Amino acid sequence: MSAHRDSIERIHELVELRLRQQQLRYTPGRQRVVDVLYHRGGPVGIAEIERDAPELPRSSTYRHLVDLQAVGAVRSLVATDEFTHFELAEDLTEHHHHVLCLSCGAIADVSPSLTFESTIASMIESLARESGFVPVSHTLDIAGYCQRCGAPESPTPHD
Repeated sequence: MSAHRDSIERIHELVELRLRQQQLRYTPGRQRVVDVLYHRGGPVGIAEIERDAPELPRSSTYRHLVDLQAVGAVRSLVATDEFTHFELAEDLTEHHHHVLCLSCGAIADVSPSLTFESTIASMIESLARESGFVPVSHTLDIAGYCQRCGAPESPTPHD
């Protein structure tokens, strides 16, 4: 992530505010989940959260993630039905996109160039204008196959 990323202290303040607005407490367990997501710096699965915070029972971790998602502090990403990853919400970190492997479920952050991002934003504005929509933000998740898995062989067309 870039230097624009907020400090962990600032992120804790923002998450606590969001929870309080929904009459929820910022418990030590929720704080620990936010710490793990911050220090991992990208999408992580429940197994990585468990490795970094073994003191949290899996059921509690899931409940914390649900509550943090409900207040907009955490985003979930799904590459396949078997693999869900979690990360801090983009407005707490920085704007980025993802590549998602349809085979192994790996998810990686990608930060395109300013030129690429400008082009995408312009295209979104144009599409939105045509449909009478006012865009606020966008996400781009590219589904495919990682280098390790490789693309599956395509069947050859029959005549």
